[in-house]
Amino acid sequence: MSDTQLLGPLPGGMATGPRYRTSSRWAVSAAFYANGFVVGHWAPKIPVLAERLAISESVLGALVIMFGLGALVALLTGAVLTTRYGSASVVRWTSYMLAPGLLFISLSPNLFATALSMLWLGVFMGAMDGAMNANAVSVEKARGTAIMSSCHGFWSLGGLTGAPLGGWMLARYGELGHSLGVLVLTGILVIVAQFYYMDDRKLLAVDNGGDSDRPKSGRLVAMIPTGIGIYMLGLCAFLSFVPEGAILDWSALYLAKDHAAPVAVAGYAFAAFSATMALMRFFGDALRNRLGDGKTFFISALVASAGFAVAGLAPGLPMVIAGFLVCGLGLANMVPIIFSAGGRFPGVEPAIGIGVVTAFGYSGALTAPAVLGFIAEHTGLGTIFAGFSAVLVLTALLSLSLRALRP
Repeated sequence: MSDTQLLGPLPGGMATGPRYRTSSRWAVSAAFYANGFVVGHWAPKIPVLAERLAISESVLGALVIMFGLGALVALLTGAVLTTRYGSASVVRWTSYMLAPGLLFISLSPNLFATALSMLWLGVFMGAMDGAMNANAVSVEKARGTAIMSSCHGFWSLGGLTGAPLGGWMLARYGELGHSLGVLVLTGILVIVAQFYYMDDRKLLAVDNGGDSDRPKSGRLVAMIPTGIGIYMLGLCAFLSFVPEGAILDWSALYLAKDHAAPVAVAGYAFAAFSATMALMRFFGDALRNRLGDGKTFFISALVASAGFAVAGLAPGLPMVIAGFLVCGLGLANMVPIIFSAGGRFPGVEPAIGIGVVTAFGYSGALTAPAVLGFIAEHTGLGTIFAGFSAVLVLTALLSLSLRALRP
């Protein structure tokens, strides 16, 4: 199956030239990279933050709830803004606000201020997440080829470079110097990319016979999709996001506490995960076109299940990191497949479809950290990671019933 067959032809032709489509493709990839770069730097920062504030895993989990809450609210609000005003503007402004997020956390003197900073980070990361995925769907439509998996590959590449660099910067320059460095590097990237995002109002103009205006009077309630299909897809997103978020939020602490890894090495679990995830996502579009979304998702979930079993049960640090490598191979294309399906769901605006499935996913990010932190204090983080092996087997079985993932 070709990319054009997968996505469908662009109605009426495209009103923009090939150079514009190419530059837009790389601009949205840069947005994904910048978002992942900030997330990658967050992973090794977690043990440093916990030590500075002298907090337990359960309190840290409650802080991460602020991140998830901000992201969830921003996803829903951002989906409406993206639908009304276009994804390019939302990506542009949210990326500006995301860049200093880690600096605000580093400057927070107490638990309350840190919670507010976490809320800021979650709001702009979530809003940018939804908007950049909607922009990627627009680029897919304009080009007639699938790019979503590779866009998420750039997100993983951002995490891959950010996590080890973050550990090194923390060890060498301290928490404040690290955050200032992230602000400068991320800021340069998003300022350059801002000029080249795909203006999806032009796509709307093609579909609407020249009228590029977004609906100005639509209310959120009128945009809510009906039918169970999109929400079942959202449930699959929930079950895919929680294991991925667990690696982000807890892998560095797991290596530091359970395997005595120093701070410069604590980010390696997330880096290993991001490495194989990035690699598989760059091959993901070709794999999906060859096997179909359903088979690719099913196989991926089973591979991820095996990786979590190794990461949670292996006794030595090298095998644990190897387990996270396998997790990256499996989880790599699960979320991109769901996002792409949500953005192309029949009868649903791309930003709204992505907003629905991502809201389900971020609901996992909102609820899981506190629960996992509480369980970890009684059973250990190794048990948490091993338990996700069973969760992913159930996710694989659920995916077999989703029409949105069938050829």
